[in-house]
Amino acid sequence: MSDSPTDSPRADGPRIRGLEQVDRLSVPLPHGTEVTTRVERLASGGRRIPQGVVGRVVRAHDGGFDVQIVGVGEVWFARDELVPRRPGQVQFARRREAAWSALTPCVVLETRVGSHAWGLANEHSDVDVRGVFALPLPWTFGLTQAPVDLVSADGSTTYWEVRKLVEQALRADPNTLETLFVPGARALDVVGEWLLAEREAFVSKAIFGSFGRYAMSQLDKLTRSQRLAEHRDLLLAWLCEEPAPDLDEVARRLAAVSPRSATSEDNALLAAKTYVKQLYRSLWDQGLLTANDFAALTAYARGGGQRPPSARELRPKNAYNLLRLVSTATGWLRHGEPTFEATGALKARLLDIKGGKVPLEEVLRDAEALAPELEAAQRDSRLPEHPDFARADRLLRRVGEELAHRWVTKAPGPLGRDAPEPPAMEWRDPE
Repeated sequence: MSDSPTDSPRADGPRIRGLEQVDRLSVPLPHGTEVTTRVERLASGGRRIPQGVVGRVVRAHDGGFDVQIVGVGEVWFARDELVPRRPGQVQFARRREAAWSALTPCVVLETRVGSHAWGLANEHSDVDVRGVFALPLPWTFGLTQAPVDLVSADGSTTYWEVRKLVEQALRADPNTLETLFVPGARALDVVGEWLLAEREAFVSKAIFGSFGRYAMSQLDKLTRSQRLAEHRDLLLAWLCEEPAPDLDEVARRLAAVSPRSATSEDNALLAAKTYVKQLYRSLWDQGLLTANDFAALTAYARGGGQRPPSARELRPKNAYNLLRLVSTATGWLRHGEPTFEATGALKARLLDIKGGKVPLEEVLRDAEALAPELEAAQRDSRLPEHPDFARADRLLRRVGEELAHRWVTKAPGPLGRDAPEPPAMEWRDPE
């Protein structure tokens, strides 16, 4: 038997009874999963990649996965040539897949969101779906914590448990309110009908902060990040000096060369240090660093390895979505009801931003131009100051009583007679 790390359970975490029965070749490998290769492979240029190399899943296609390997780049492997690196990942993937299979019949509301709902989709746009599911009564008992969200293997579909949706909606979470209010939201069960009927309970002037102010703050952060990123190559060059500067010194130099508005020196240093941390976290996520820390960033710079893509066009998708949030909040506060689909000049501008044709500085200027309208809409809005907590509480109690009734009376369907079995408790060895 081979003594490679792919053929025996690893001891890098709590030992879980029954792990040896888990087929690590069949569990899903979502984006970002750390994996270990089971075969030797030749990369472009004839470079040999030995068995047992660790990488990170980038995308799935053609029955396999592109895997980012430090110092090599992306290499394609078939599914049976990869296993999750850590036992915890196997357990997480198994639980997520089991919850998805068991509880998707319990979905009570569903809608298509994202660019398709905003009128900004093209032939390359993904179809994003969000919705709500209810837990069969037995899933709420026992020691095992029931899932509060279900996520498809490719990440395109997310369902929230009813209580989680209500709590998020009371905070005026933009994604949650969009799920409830976007045209096309459809109930698959009477519980879903109740959620749609009571959705006005969640609407208040709080959307000024959750939509508008949040978007403005994030746009400002994106712009600062782009300005700092313009000096990324300079930063990597500093790390090649002898002796290599530490994090504080790099942040000081970065703050000195980065343009900034009238702000304190401490804030400038904090912004620079935050960018450095974001940089090594991003490179770690891309599989380009051996660890998620500053020391690994220094080693990466001094190793002369593959450089990440240019940051000249930084997060255009995020920028256009944030500007859309400002516009949506303004309209909702002013008119008392939301309009999610962009039209006319706004639509054309958002599509240009999405396509990376508009610098982030211009996007921020667009947002700043909308700020007075947002402030005025909030000041004159007829929306209530706060959501209707009492109404939301009655809704949750009604849902709970309905789910209990279905289970006790064994009503037909996945929330009653045909409810899936709740997961068994997994005993963990304390060693």
